Amino acid sequence: MDPTHFIEFIGTRNHVNWWQMTIRAVVVFLYGLVLLRLTGSRIFGKATALDIVLAMLIGSNLSRTLTADAPLLPTLVATTALVFLYWLLLYGALHLPVISWLVKGRSVLLVRDGKMDREKMSRMGVGERDLAEAMREAGIDDVRHIKEACLERDGSISMLGATDGEQKKND
Repeated sequence: MDPTHFIEFIGTRNHVNWWQMTIRAVVVFLYGLVLLRLTGSRIFGKATALDIVLAMLIGSNLSRTLTADAPLLPTLVATTALVFLYWLLLYGALHLPVISWLVKGRSVLLVRDGKMDREKMSRMGVGERDLAEAMREAGIDDVRHIKEACLERDGSISMLGATDGEQKKND
C-alpha cells in the first residue's frame, strides 16, 4: 500500500474523519487485545507496581492513537517496545533478586504468632482495620490465631492461621 493511501485511510495527526477514527478504533482494539493476550491478564488482576505502570502506559498510548493525538504506527511500535521491556523485566525478576526487588518489591511480615508488628504496619500504611478485613476474608476471628500475616508484593494481605492446638494454647 502506498504511504499516501495509508495516511488517507487512517487520517493524519489531529485530523481524522468519523470513518478513519472507526478504522483506528478497530485497529487499536485488536492491537490491545493482542497485547493483553501476550502479556497475560495478570496486568489487570492482582498487580505489582510494574503491572500497573504498564497498564497505564498502554492505555494512555492507545487512547492517544485512537483520537489521532499521536501517529498510529509509531505509537503502536513504542507500545510494543514497552511490552518487550516488561517481558525483559519479568524475566530478569525471575533470575536476579535485585531486579525482582526493584520491580516487584518484597513481602513484609506484619503479624507473627498472634503479635502485630505495629511499627511495620505503620511504615507500610496498614491499619488495624485493614488487618481486620484480611482476617475476615481468611476466616480468622482473632489476631491471636494468626501464625503469620504478610503484606504481599501486590498489596494484598495473606495469612496463615494457627493450628487448633496452637489456638487453644494461645487462648
